[in-house]
Amino acid sequence: MVDDVSTPLARELAEENRRREKLKGRRLPKPRETRIVTVSNQKGGVGKTTTTVNLSAAMARAGMQVLVVDIDPQGNASTALAIPHNSEVDSVYDVLIDEMPLAEVVQSCPDIDGLTVAPATIDLAGAEIELVSLVAREQRLSRALAEYFEYRQNQGLPRIDFVFIDCPPSLGLLTVNAFVAASEVLIPIQTEYYALEGLSQLLNNIGMIQKHLNSALEVSTIILTMYDGRTNLAMQVAEEVREHFPEEVLKTVIPRNVRISEAPSFQQSVLTYDPQSAGALSYREAAAEIADRGHASGR
Repeated sequence: MVDDVSTPLARELAEENRRREKLKGRRLPKPRETRIVTVSNQKGGVGKTTTTVNLSAAMARAGMQVLVVDIDPQGNASTALAIPHNSEVDSVYDVLIDEMPLAEVVQSCPDIDGLTVAPATIDLAGAEIELVSLVAREQRLSRALAEYFEYRQNQGLPRIDFVFIDCPPSLGLLTVNAFVAASEVLIPIQTEYYALEGLSQLLNNIGMIQKHLNSALEVSTIILTMYDGRTNLAMQVAEEVREHFPEEVLKTVIPRNVRISEAPSFQQSVLTYDPQSAGALSYREAAAEIADRGHASGR
């Protein structure tokens, strides 16, 4: 029997099923060495934390060992992955300010194997000021990660494949620590008016970090979020971003999807909240594309 694809909805469902089949049971190629990715955009509300949480979940569910470092004082990534982060919990704050080992801070995500999280607490709100007077203030996260990787190796634990660092929507010392610790920057861009506003400032700041603190840093990935294919504006913005950054923009776009928005309120990623949703499918595709690209470029 031939599938009836005579209506737009039927065509959309048939296409989604085809995409699902392509990903079915797929293990992603592991990187040569740990890829440390800072997820950053100083513009708020572009899907930065959502992207961090769901890409991490997609990577872990496809066989990767993944660490999420939440350095946003709001702690939304910690919330979405069901990680306790009240003020009594040891957190990234203790790592940055008191040099507590990261191994004493990380917690396992309860519903996703292979995913660990270094949570943020509200104490991080004051860390910007406290870091100013500290020695090697820009390198604190970088050093903590290096020590954690060594600890895992000594303990016979599996190597971390991906680290995703979720930044606050500002360019203070917390974000600088993330840029210094990372080898890659992933920038989520909302497909709406003003999408590129502030991006040149972000790229200038990344340029300054490359020049003075971390020459290995590069903008490896741009992901288009909150995409609504029914509007001309979304298509125009996507076209404009691809024109400016032909190499960096993923083919996969993240659609506007109710399930993606609902998942955090249940302390879940969209992949565990509704694995069959269009949002979960898109994040799985984006994770596969990032892993494949890295493999192709020798990362």
